[in-house]
Amino acid sequence: QVQLVQSGGGLVQAGGSLRLSCAASGSIFSRAAMGWYRQAPGKQRELVATITSDGSTTYADSVKGRFTNSRDNAANTVYLQMNSLKPEDTAVYYCRASTSTGFVYWGQGTQVTVSS
Repeated sequence: QVQLVQSGGGLVQAGGSLRLSCAASGSIFSRAAMGWYRQAPGKQRELVATITSDGSTTYADSVKGRFTNSRDNAANTVYLQMNSLKPEDTAVYYCRASTSTGFVYWGQGTQVTVSS
């Protein structure tokens, strides 16, 4: 059974920084593509960033230049460094793992609140 356990998040003022972590149990992590999603109240869940097993990254236009997605395969952990945070970044953030065999796993979600 694969589990994704998230940490980080919290309350920060606009312009501040936070780092989210997502630690995976099991042996799939090094081969899994990882993603970060967020869902604001009343809105659909949206993709924020992805990172492949070999470290290639993509970002939503809204976070490019401010967020950095990275992974440590030895620690089975993926990180989302969020800088220059804006009130519109306020949401519940989720990490997601997807394997080449089609399995998908989600973290429990963590709240990020950016005050103006």
